[in-house]
Amino acid sequence: MKHTSPSRRVVVTGSECTGKTTLTQGLAEYFDCPYSPEGARLYVEQHKRPLTVADVDPIASLQMALEEAAVRKAHDLVIHDTDLVSTLVYARHYYETSPEWVVRTAADRAADLYLLCDIDLPWVSDGLQRDNGSVEQRREIHEKFVDAMVSAGLHWTLIRGSGEERLEQAVHRIEALA
Repeated sequence: MKHTSPSRRVVVTGSECTGKTTLTQGLAEYFDCPYSPEGARLYVEQHKRPLTVADVDPIASLQMALEEAAVRKAHDLVIHDTDLVSTLVYARHYYETSPEWVVRTAADRAADLYLLCDIDLPWVSDGLQRDNGSVEQRREIHEKFVDAMVSAGLHWTLIRGSGEERLEQAVHRIEALA
């Protein structure tokens, strides 16, 4: 299926416990636009078991389906709570591999802007994370997100601070896309 797109697609991304979902929902409300939830989170909630490398393909497929559903509702702007770049980063982090079709598809579906949430928020476990929240681990995964975006040549910016501060930064960056 061909990927259709509104004029602006923005992805909120980053490692665990960095406020992605809160920021995504806040942006969708601010701009009165549709958003897609994080596929991996929904997959974990549904399966209630530790993930394996065999879960990468279905997570990627779910992520794309969620994005497409939001895109179909969009006029000018759609916000995604992660995309296939996140799937790739975590597949490489946990399994040291990623399906080639996911690599190709992530490149083909690159968004107009990636808002990378910094690791400056405190770790708050919600029971679904695979990571332990250590400073070293958070820094390592954050750097993997930066590396993935830089190596893919994606348009991205770092979003820092808390609450309204993050939302204001993200709004400014999205408005600059117009």
